[in-house]
Amino acid sequence: MADPTPATPAIPRHVAIVMDGNGRWAKRRFMPRVFGHKQGVDALVRTVLACADRGIEYLTVFAFSSENWKRPTEEVSGLMGLVLVAVSKYLGKLAADGVRIRIVGDRGQVSDKLRQAWEQAESSTRHNTRITLSVAFNYGGRWDIVQACRRAIADGLQPDELDEARLNSYMALSYAPDPDLFIRTGGELRISNFLLWQAAYSELVFTECLWPEFGTAELDAALAQYAQRERRFGAVPSASADEAATC
Repeated sequence: MADPTPATPAIPRHVAIVMDGNGRWAKRRFMPRVFGHKQGVDALVRTVLACADRGIEYLTVFAFSSENWKRPTEEVSGLMGLVLVAVSKYLGKLAADGVRIRIVGDRGQVSDKLRQAWEQAESSTRHNTRITLSVAFNYGGRWDIVQACRRAIADGLQPDELDEARLNSYMALSYAPDPDLFIRTGGELRISNFLLWQAAYSELVFTECLWPEFGTAELDAALAQYAQRERRFGAVPSASADEAATC
């Protein structure tokens, strides 16, 4: 007799999110853009915990791209200050909830104070295993590939020693599996230089929801889309999938 219990939908090990729409959320409320970023931090915290509750092992979010320095000085300064406030406000809760925090990106352009806050967040959560939150800050996919190549060259690798696996070991997210699911909020249909190497076979989900409004319903909707996808990684569809498609 067949088991009547429905199968559990596939849960991705690694979810990546472009958290877009903070500024537009604030503008619609006639507020400065930085207020949207503050609401975005709250959305991030609830999303981290929701992902952990659903068994997702890695969450990587795009917090500040290497191109975001072009934004108005007031907004950039506000974002830097917001990072310090967020670490102070939420670090204890995230640490207690089993979240490991890692920062990926070029740390050379940020202040010593900000680097120290990142180091505190990483060191105080390094033993946590429930979920790994990677925050991409001053990050770009092209930068990531270039820095990986430079590190490989500095280590003396010869051309015939370099393959995909070896180069991947130099990438900023070498400690994590490639993202299974890539979500972008805010209605834009592009990946904006985020995880160019790692997202080669990610399933893409775009939503009109602005990031400050992203919650469990939107996360579950994206996970439901992911569960319906057949991931073939360049192979032909399975026989069972072909049969299902013709029924």
